[in-house]
Amino acid sequence: MPRYLDPKSDLVFKKIFGGHPELLKSFLNAILPLPEDCQIMDLAYLPTENIPEIPGFKYTIVDVRCQDNYGRFFIVEMQIQWSRHFMQRMLFNTASLYVRQLNKGENYDQLSPVYGIAIVADVFTDESEWFHHYRLSHTRNTQHTLDDIQLIFLELPKLKPATAAQKKLAVLWLRFLSEINEKTQTVDKVLLETPSIQQAITLTEISAYTPQELAAYETNWDAISAAKTLMGDHYTKGLEEGRQEGLEKGRQEGRQEGLEEGAREKSLHIARALLLKGLDPGFVADSIGLPRETVEQIKNQLG
Repeated sequence: MPRYLDPKSDLVFKKIFGGHPELLKSFLNAILPLPEDCQIMDLAYLPTENIPEIPGFKYTIVDVRCQDNYGRFFIVEMQIQWSRHFMQRMLFNTASLYVRQLNKGENYDQLSPVYGIAIVADVFTDESEWFHHYRLSHTRNTQHTLDDIQLIFLELPKLKPATAAQKKLAVLWLRFLSEINEKTQTVDKVLLETPSIQQAITLTEISAYTPQELAAYETNWDAISAAKTLMGDHYTKGLEEGRQEGLEKGRQEGRQEGLEEGAREKSLHIARALLLKGLDPGFVADSIGLPRETVEQIKNQLG
């Protein structure tokens, strides 16, 4: 009986979608709100987004970038745990890719659309909807839109295949990401009936990985668990201590200023603790909402 790895992990997600363009094409065509006559026929990975060597991958955030036959760009990210500024980070990365298309003196009509797709294995809204599509639209006449930058956020925990309105293949891909993991003993036959998803499932089998890759896989999940524990313990404690410190300072200098200062001190404390655990500075910055430069400075101070 095959044993499986979780496709949401950095290593496995990259192996599936960062190494097999036909699988990424199937996933994007199923998930994205693309017109039927503008489906992706072919795509190529951007040169700077090669699969990283092991070890040295980022924690919890997986980033695959590509361009299709129409010239459109796509950023696909897998996020294990929601962080306060992840949406802004996605918008920044997507907008940055849009801006970087032009060199000085080139015309704006050469710009191609950029799509940012975030698959989030965490709940981040109070809505029942799991598919969140953002684009610029006129405030009164909403059918008038600017479509060059679009963001799609998917909340995996809310997926309900029986009632999902999206295309069948989209639901199957998200079921694959949600249901396949180390505890999987039997794969639903419905998933195996689709060739692309069957291939993806094969790529999650333990037998497809070297001992070094399996060790890196375990290290990645250990780091994620440590981060969740630290974030939970320190952040809960930090909020209460920050509130008390802020209230005390607020009596002297103004309540709001004191609250913000106390919260910042606790954020810095959490950042130091996470960095001492060996977590990636980018992950730390995104998780607790500190500027990347601040986290890098703390890392340098720690040596």
